[in-house]
Amino acid sequence: MSQLPDIQLAAERRLTAAEFQGLAKVPAAAEWFANLDNPRTRRAYQGDIADVCNFLGIQAPEQFREVTRAHVLAWRTQLEQRALSGATIRRKLAALASLFDHLLECNAVAGGNPVHGVKRPKIESNEGKTPALGDHQAKALLEAPDATSIKGKRDRAIIAVLLYHGLRREEAAGLGVTDLQERRGIKHLCVHGKGGKLRYLPLHPVAAERIYAYLESSGHHLEQEKAPLFMPLRGRRTGAGVSANGIYALVGEYARAAGIEVAGLGVHGLRATAATNALENEADIAKVQQWLGHANISTTRIYDRRQNRPEDSPTFRVKY
Repeated sequence: MSQLPDIQLAAERRLTAAEFQGLAKVPAAAEWFANLDNPRTRRAYQGDIADVCNFLGIQAPEQFREVTRAHVLAWRTQLEQRALSGATIRRKLAALASLFDHLLECNAVAGGNPVHGVKRPKIESNEGKTPALGDHQAKALLEAPDATSIKGKRDRAIIAVLLYHGLRREEAAGLGVTDLQERRGIKHLCVHGKGGKLRYLPLHPVAAERIYAYLESSGHHLEQEKAPLFMPLRGRRTGAGVSANGIYALVGEYARAAGIEVAGLGVHGLRATAATNALENEADIAKVQQWLGHANISTTRIYDRRQNRPEDSPTFRVKY
């Protein structure tokens, strides 16, 4: 990196809040941020762009026109020196690549995308990071909530929706009663996924039974037009449904109640459980990709653990 001494010095520079906010005033950049529908993605990408601006000392939007592949390579080296995970470095590079794609499309910069051709860390396996439950654990979790109270019926329905359809917690929280739709004679869930993409998932019979048992007890769908599917039971009624964080908390609560001790278990763990179970029961991986709402099948392959099933290990073929 000796040919880039100015960049190395810039690594210690930091933009003020006013300077970075100035970048958002550029129409092309503002449009790019606005088009990021998922608030978590938007926050992460904003931090990633702030990171590269800090490193390169970018203080005016026009300076993006001067960024070359060498600058991006220097930034990637610094990210590696900070011992960031491969997944984080991939996301940061993806954020910058996405911004430049948009700037090019709007003719705000000239030439090509300087991030293209910059090698990104290989996709790491999430095995161990996002653990899938065993079938017996999934069954225990499904039965953990009380089947007689309204709260228990609601929570039984939420857990069934997660385990039988592999939804993200934001997707489950965003479901409305009108998202229960009939298509070709079969009940479906209309799921509002990342990037505003809709996908229609056939409703599993167990989930259907639990959802309608909950709605019959709650009756909130009769009181409110376009009611959320899952309503909070505490506090003042605002018309909003159970939050994504609320769903995360109840999964942890019932996992503990069921005696499931899995480090790092959350809603994403139930998504991994659903995907793993579908693949182990011979679901087509391309269809699982669509089912989960993955843009890239390589993300789906993370859940394909058919080659690592403990019960298929040679361990259990050894006999003395």
